[in-house]
Amino acid sequence: MGLSAFFFYIFAILSVLAGAMVIIARNPVHAVLFLILAFFNAAGLFVLLGAEFLAMVLVIVYVGAVAVLFLFVVMMLDVDFAELRAGFIRNAPLAALIGGIVLVELVMVVGFAYIQPDVSGVAAAPFPTAGSGITNTEALGRLIYTRYVLFFQGAGLILLVAMIGAIVLTLRHKPGVKRQSIAAQTARTPETAIEVVKVEPGQAIVPSGEAQG
Repeated sequence: MGLSAFFFYIFAILSVLAGAMVIIARNPVHAVLFLILAFFNAAGLFVLLGAEFLAMVLVIVYVGAVAVLFLFVVMMLDVDFAELRAGFIRNAPLAALIGGIVLVELVMVVGFAYIQPDVSGVAAAPFPTAGSGITNTEALGRLIYTRYVLFFQGAGLILLVAMIGAIVLTLRHKPGVKRQSIAAQTARTPETAIEVVKVEPGQAIVPSGEAQG
């Protein structure tokens, strides 16, 4: 077994174990951390397959943006996870149905290569050869921005909506939490910004706002 095959099995095993821990982990923060580990191992698999651009996108976009954003949303949201787990048994049949459909699709995709092995060569997009002078990044750019430009723009809009939704969920106004008001800060005058207090000897300084409250 060569060195590349050894690293392939290492990355593949770690990816499967990390994906399983994403589902098994009880703490959602730990689940996101295992998801980040799975993304890193998948990026290693892409590097071994020669798709270094996809590996870079996986690390920068998914690990650096999506997973970290989801981690901060989970940490900042005040979600009662015990209440969410209480409905697990009630939603178990629906989850089993969806999981079964996904499993059937995976079996069909994997088994289709054995049923009709010639289809994969016809359906696959042409990859640049060693002597063509075209890199993987240039070949992907030609496909994304010509044939799949609408799908690429649609994915960008979905990510934009997800980012706005995450910001809206985290910006909840809670009592007792002070927030910055840019308009109030820029509208300050010397009369409202400076308060001259005459302090008697031995007397503590109490701001006027606290004294009224």
